[in-house]
Amino acid sequence: MKNTLSPTLTFGIFDHLDADGREVAKQYDDRLMLAEACDRLGFYAYHLAEHHCTPHGRSPSPNLFLSSVAQRTAHLRIGPMVMLLSLHHPLRAFEEACMLDHLSGGRLELGIGRGSLPVELGYFGVSADAAPGRYTEASEILVKAMRGGTLSYEGNHYRLDDVPLTLTPHQRPHPPTWIAVNQPDSARWAAEIGANIASLGPSSSVRRVTDAYRSHREQRPETDGQSPFLGLLRMVVAGRTEADAYSLAAPAYDRWLDSFKFLYDRNNIPTPSNLPLTFDAAIESELCVAGTAASIRQTLLNHLEEAGANYLLCQLAFGDLPLDASVNTATIIRSEVVAGVGPT
Repeated sequence: MKNTLSPTLTFGIFDHLDADGREVAKQYDDRLMLAEACDRLGFYAYHLAEHHCTPHGRSPSPNLFLSSVAQRTAHLRIGPMVMLLSLHHPLRAFEEACMLDHLSGGRLELGIGRGSLPVELGYFGVSADAAPGRYTEASEILVKAMRGGTLSYEGNHYRLDDVPLTLTPHQRPHPPTWIAVNQPDSARWAAEIGANIASLGPSSSVRRVTDAYRSHREQRPETDGQSPFLGLLRMVVAGRTEADAYSLAAPAYDRWLDSFKFLYDRNNIPTPSNLPLTFDAAIESELCVAGTAASIRQTLLNHLEEAGANYLLCQLAFGDLPLDASVNTATIIRSEVVAGVGPT
């Protein structure tokens, strides 16, 4: 399929901020230094996940951490990936988004979602049955709020009556929106509202998502002249040799996996069937890419082409990877991969 919607191939950062075994403050400081390095290297954006009550995510309030990133960087765009609207009152979510957009000088990339693990929502009294409806209504309210003026809405979960919106985002008409998508039907909805998408999985599976997005988007006129990002997520570790990269990545993946499984094990919930339970399986499933500069370059470009993606979300820090290893991988991606495909 001819790619009529893709901008130049672009590279960004994704982060769970999962526990690395050290003090939280030290890990925050290292992540801020990584963000500074990625800003200097010219990465497009830093996207941060939201998780609760689990070592899988030490950023239960992504916007709070991202406000620190905004002050430590000059060009790097920032945003939650994703803000769990099922847990946030949509008016509060809108106001926080506006604040972060202004604090960053108009660099917000706003990711929104429902949440993938019901037990996390349950800790806040949100049932699995209620979550879809809360998310749908909250997303509708957020979209309306971005238009400014006054806000009225009546639904099953939220009611707003002539609310004055005295704060508006820095970017007009609104910051770019992102949705995590792994199914073609969701991709069509994302295309309908003009959102960028981020997908995880084997390239062949992601291709079905990006094809669905493009097919639906091409039937609609461009409203803002901007081409969408179709993102592909990969954990990436570069080393001097293949063995060096594997020796760094394998134990880090094991720690990341333990954090991922924490709530599943604690609540006797089966882990997702597509979750790689070993590092070798993570390589085989294309979740992880580890090797020399030359090998990761070729692998990543192959994955992007097969997936029909134009934006690579690099997860450079996970588990107990040391900061210098993450910065080294970022540097190699910038010099070996980005340089080979054009400017970001």
